[in-house]
Amino acid sequence: MTTALAEEIARVYGTPAVVIDLDKVEANIARLQAACDAAGVANRPHIKTHKSPELARLQVAAGARGITCQKLGEAEVMADGGIDDILISYNILGEEKLGRLGALQRRVRMIVAADNPVTISGLPKAAEIAGRNLEVVVECDTGRKRAGVETPGEAVELARQIAASKGLTFAGFLMYPPETGWPATQDFLDTANAGLREAGLEAGIISTGGSPNIPNIGKLKGSTEHRSGTSIFNDRMQIAAGVAELEDCALTVYATVVSRAGAERGILDSGSKTLTSDKGNLDGHGYILEYPLARIAQFAEEHGFLDLSGSNERPNVGEVVRVVPNHVCVVVNMVDRLVTVRGDKLIGELPVAARGKLT
Repeated sequence: MTTALAEEIARVYGTPAVVIDLDKVEANIARLQAACDAAGVANRPHIKTHKSPELARLQVAAGARGITCQKLGEAEVMADGGIDDILISYNILGEEKLGRLGALQRRVRMIVAADNPVTISGLPKAAEIAGRNLEVVVECDTGRKRAGVETPGEAVELARQIAASKGLTFAGFLMYPPETGWPATQDFLDTANAGLREAGLEAGIISTGGSPNIPNIGKLKGSTEHRSGTSIFNDRMQIAAGVAELEDCALTVYATVVSRAGAERGILDSGSKTLTSDKGNLDGHGYILEYPLARIAQFAEEHGFLDLSGSNERPNVGEVVRVVPNHVCVVVNMVDRLVTVRGDKLIGELPVAARGKLT
């Protein structure tokens, strides 16, 4: 049955509407900060999930040292929003981006990641534009097989290149260990640190990452900070990873049932352009709070195909339901605004200011 809040949101904003509960958001922010404080490491949350300077300011006010961005465009929005300590955990290449990075470095503290000599060779241009040194961390892969150098020797060699480059300061190492890969990560770090000592260098920053790694915060000896993004909202992937409960999910998609053409099927007004097709090895494309045994079995762009065969309770046409997404980060990047509530009270809306900032 559609609640009074769902009816109000549908009337004011229409559906699909991406809704965040600010009480849960604040509780999630506090929970992450407490985990970092207890482990004795700084909190540097990743804003790729929420893309909102206002929420970033809440994180900083709760105790975060600074923030992490994945792309330069996000960092520009965050700097405009008053955030003055920003790590970009991504290789920055090309004259246009280096010019923008230099302009940002003039305004706020910037730290950037690099995992190859080509990236490092371009960064002095940004430092020259800024008129001051740019801090650079070496990204290290310890088993996730994404970006990052694969051996401690490579990490030390890049650290040497950074330290020898005009306008650059070697700042440390950036890591995103697999959830079960922390012992190997410790071995990597210990070996790399020994190589740094031989080179007369020191890693002031040892940055670990990932919301699924929240239980591992502080387990890497020598770590100085942790980057977590999804934990501000949580989603089905975080529940599956064992780091969140359903009640910790602060974001839901309010969707309307627009068709019940068959007894065991229906259509939501939320398809791949709203909930995304990123299943994350989960069953279905989202969890419907009001009908937990119903499945969002497949998508078209604007259609969510409901399989109601396993559910005795079935929605009617016109009913508004709440869907917990599989992967919340992608959902946020689909919309211009987040509708805000506290419990069963509608508060207003929050712009997704860094939406689409992919460069």
